[in-house]
Amino acid sequence: MVGLAGCAVAPAPMPVDLAAAASVSPRQSGERAAQNFISVVRAVEPVAEQECRARTRGVNCDFIIVVDDRRELPPNAFQTLDPSGRPIVGFTLSLIADARNVDELAFIMGHEAAHHIAGHIPRAQQSALGGAILAGVLATVGGADAAGVREAQNVGASLGARRFSKDFELEADALGTVIAARAGYDPVLGAQYFARTPDPGNRFLGTHPPNAQRIAIVRRFAAGL
Repeated sequence: MVGLAGCAVAPAPMPVDLAAAASVSPRQSGERAAQNFISVVRAVEPVAEQECRARTRGVNCDFIIVVDDRRELPPNAFQTLDPSGRPIVGFTLSLIADARNVDELAFIMGHEAAHHIAGHIPRAQQSALGGAILAGVLATVGGADAAGVREAQNVGASLGARRFSKDFELEADALGTVIAARAGYDPVLGAQYFARTPDPGNRFLGTHPPNAQRIAIVRRFAAGL
């Protein structure tokens, strides 16, 4: 998952049938889900690109927004890169249907775009590489054979990638707040999406911080705006 920021395995862009969201969740009609999503993409994407260009140098800021139309997938969003380095922000149909309002969709989109703007994928890759090298050296010194060294490197890479994951999520929450607000949405209302999702707590080596901490970050940065 080093090349992925967010909470889902990155699928390939697929044909979009937003009306199918109605069969995924009864909370809103497929037509309403489609209207909300399209309006949010039109408003948030240009703001995310503006923030990207203002905050980075030499980074591709031309976002692609995709939807994974596999109905069996749980609500999720992700950020990744295509082979050319162009940033992709993706949503599952179930997340689009599960969102209660446009503010939630806007905050989530801003959060995922923020992962790219903050460079979280290359930073995670660097951390994973460092963890793999250190673990491999320690295993070699400890007398491990080639298979043992490889296993240690794999574990070290995984631990290294997780080292800053919670901080990355909070950074993305903060910048996502700015993006959503500048696109005309209420990020505090949008962050209430966390109140309906399972709380990861504060588990050792967990990838996401507690929901209450994330909501507090959003409130603090929104107040600053």
